[in-house]
Amino acid sequence: MNFDFPLFLVLATLITGLVVLADRLWWRPRRAPDAREPVVVEYSRAFFPVILAVLVLRSFVAEPFRIPSGSMMPTLLVGDFILVNKFTYGLRLPVLNVKVVPLHEPRRGDVVVFRYPEDPSVDYIKRVVGLPGDHVSYHGKVLRINGKLMSQEPVGTFIGTGASLPSSGALERIEDLDGVRHRILVHPGALSREGDWVVPPGKYFVMGDNRDNSRDSRYFGFVPEENLIGKAFVIWMNWDPVEHRVTWSRIGTIIE
Repeated sequence: MNFDFPLFLVLATLITGLVVLADRLWWRPRRAPDAREPVVVEYSRAFFPVILAVLVLRSFVAEPFRIPSGSMMPTLLVGDFILVNKFTYGLRLPVLNVKVVPLHEPRRGDVVVFRYPEDPSVDYIKRVVGLPGDHVSYHGKVLRINGKLMSQEPVGTFIGTGASLPSSGALERIEDLDGVRHRILVHPGALSREGDWVVPPGKYFVMGDNRDNSRDSRYFGFVPEENLIGKAFVIWMNWDPVEHRVTWSRIGTIIE
């Protein structure tokens, strides 16, 4: 069972806020002037503004996420800790996930965090390649959108260390996704799902940058707009779980 942190924050904010409000309206006027306030009121008064600030920042500004797998290599490595912009695609109410302020729509090339369509309690991160109405084609490790080739520029052979070591030997390329240039990995000889898809209205087709080692829309289908959490924009920490060290050079890296 996954711990529902947003629900915890909402409940904690509600409970501590109600305790502070009740004390101000009813309990404090009835207490003796020299009486000490109850412990529950003291703690609620101390924690309410902190919890409220965390709730607002996490729900409407930015939320931290940890990268658990290599599906987005070489853009994101195992052990990267990233921040996700929560207001890029509109403001949503926490827990209910209802959009109250529509803003921008995802663009091709955005790296997005979303609720996994087959299990919304799990968060995934991939790159948007197909927008509503697009015809997406992936054959021979090459991507085409609406018949247009997304060109790839060879970089060389990827050499990984620590947690990224298993992907060493993959070919690293720079893909131009309609003006968004980003690095991908392809593994010569590796089999991965190919096919053609037409993206329905209100949904998106996503893929991992590690093309032969990613469970993405080729396998689980399209991502509904309501499953989107936000756009990944910066790496604020990296902890290599194999070498047990901080990779200082990745801190502050902008995600493109």
